Amino acid sequence: MSGQKILLVDADSASLGYVARQLTEAGYHVLQAPSGKKGLIAAWRDRPDVIIVDPALPDVPAEEFAQKLQKDVRTAAVPLIALSSLTDPQRGEALLQTGFHNYIQKSKQAIPDVLAALKALSTSSEHMEAPAESINPPTAPAPKPASLPAPSGSGLSVVFLSAKGGTGTSSLCANLAMNIAVNHPDERVALVDLVLPIGSLSALVGHSGAIDLVEVADMSPDRITPEYFRNSMKPLPEWHVHLLEGCPNPDCSQRLNIASVPKIIAALQGAFDFVVIDIGRALSRITLPLIQRADLIVLIVSTDLATIANTRTVWEYLRAHGVDPEKMYTILNRAVGLEGVTKTEAEGMIGLTIHVAVPHLGGNFALANNLHKPLSLKFPNDTAAIVLKDAATQMVSQAKRVRG
Repeated sequence: MSGQKILLVDADSASLGYVARQLTEAGYHVLQAPSGKKGLIAAWRDRPDVIIVDPALPDVPAEEFAQKLQKDVRTAAVPLIALSSLTDPQRGEALLQTGFHNYIQKSKQAIPDVLAALKALSTSSEHMEAPAESINPPTAPAPKPASLPAPSGSGLSVVFLSAKGGTGTSSLCANLAMNIAVNHPDERVALVDLVLPIGSLSALVGHSGAIDLVEVADMSPDRITPEYFRNSMKPLPEWHVHLLEGCPNPDCSQRLNIASVPKIIAALQGAFDFVVIDIGRALSRITLPLIQRADLIVLIVSTDLATIANTRTVWEYLRAHGVDPEKMYTILNRAVGLEGVTKTEAEGMIGLTIHVAVPHLGGNFALANNLHKPLSLKFPNDTAAIVLKDAATQMVSQAKRVRG
């Protein structure tokens, strides 16, 4: 986009000058910094639209450079492009994992590649600058997984996850599953604990001793059927959901037969109208296929900058693996207080619409959890209880629309 402000950070003066001239001729407004420290100062002072950096900085490691930018609200959402003379693909992968959006090697093709990357990012930024209710990721759709079979049952699958611990994912998962069950009394809701290495839902709802994930995964495949779950999982008092407990301890999680997990979820979908799965921050080869198959993906975000940056990375990863943004339902949970970024700021940094913001509850959520009671039952007149009820209704409507 002509006129876009680009910050170049490169300790090689010849390379810095050459790239700056090429981008200026292409219509960009170019700022230059010859070191990592000066690059950080320029980024925070001048607020560039994109930062292009040679990761071989003599004064600041590239990973630290990226982390400092991501932790500052002024630059947390600014895309980073690595333009490197190194040819090590592992180095490039490491930088992408740190938060860089692109890794381009210096070569004769480098400038066209940089211009193409800037054009793609400008398309993304047009969506990021839209009003909050219409924010969406870039319009170019990621390739959808070609080999994922449809679930054998008809139940809607809802997956809860977060990018960082301490966001209240399990509490919200259990409470929203309860609200779904209460709002739809004629439909059966299963709650599945896939948080590893230790499950969290049994302690939260105050129920243990029923079947757990490890036990079921060890069964012969012919026994893992909808009929088995209909007969074995009874509704929990006060919660109105049927719980499949998680791994009781780390040793059990080590022997979890992960090959059975997809069959377990498919059989649960055959037995229940809603299957609500808590994976916490356990994004892995076990849980990714469940996320890709889900009818709705509930992403829990807190307001601190570290969680926001990690959430953006998780969303970019999911989008690259074919996850449709229409499946995303994002919740901003002010679990630790009123400090941190606003809803609008979080939307802009992550690139997703935030559907609901849960108000800070003080000690109410912790008290309800300690008493093993749903928040809506312990504090029915609390604003958050009303918010959760409305959120559950929205989630069901969106999941049904996606399944369509």
